[in-house]
Amino acid sequence: MRRVFGAKKNTEPPPSIQDASDRINKRGETVEEKIKKVDVELCKYREQIQKTRPGPAQQALKARAMRLLKQKKMYEGQRDMLYNQTFNLDQVSFAAEGLKDAQQTMTALKSANKELKGMMKTVQIQDIDNLQDEMMDLMDVSSEIQETLGRSYNVPDGLDEDDLMGELEALEADMGDETEADGVPSYLQPDKHSDYDDELNLPSVPIGQTGAPPGRVQAEDEFGLPAVPRASLRG
Repeated sequence: MRRVFGAKKNTEPPPSIQDASDRINKRGETVEEKIKKVDVELCKYREQIQKTRPGPAQQALKARAMRLLKQKKMYEGQRDMLYNQTFNLDQVSFAAEGLKDAQQTMTALKSANKELKGMMKTVQIQDIDNLQDEMMDLMDVSSEIQETLGRSYNVPDGLDEDDLMGELEALEADMGDETEADGVPSYLQPDKHSDYDDELNLPSVPIGQTGAPPGRVQAEDEFGLPAVPRASLRG
């Protein structure tokens, strides 16, 4: 079969842009080295031409220098052409990298779009609006509850704030008069005469008198009570 149809040849993969660019750069470096060598030889011929007198020898040196100049121009043209090829390859590489980035970006956007569509199916705008309305209603009810719990008990509804302020000012004025008269408010001053003494009306205790017969002073113990007579001890 191979003799009839022939064997399949193994084809090499085409070179990439980076491979082509590297190869061209190497060629450019080689050409650049040749140009440097030509410059060195031209400097030598220039010195020899300056030292040589006009004549056939000088003309021969000039002819060699002219050939080197033509060779230098040819190398410079090749170098410029290679640099242009490298520049074109760089532009193509940049465009290819940009297309790859754009392709990856599109793939990521498609995946994100698919995920967003799936998420939007589970989230409805109407549900969000209803939830917000319920939260507002709950906050209003909570405010009413707090206001109700903060009310004071046994406070008449017909109280006038102006009347209350007038009574407060009168009370402050009375307190100020008492303070100016005695230096201390009356409700802070101690009682000079207790009302309990008038109610009880107890006589004062006589000092130095006890229940003993007159003319006889009874001894007292350390607590002020009549001393108990001690019995004499008989042996």
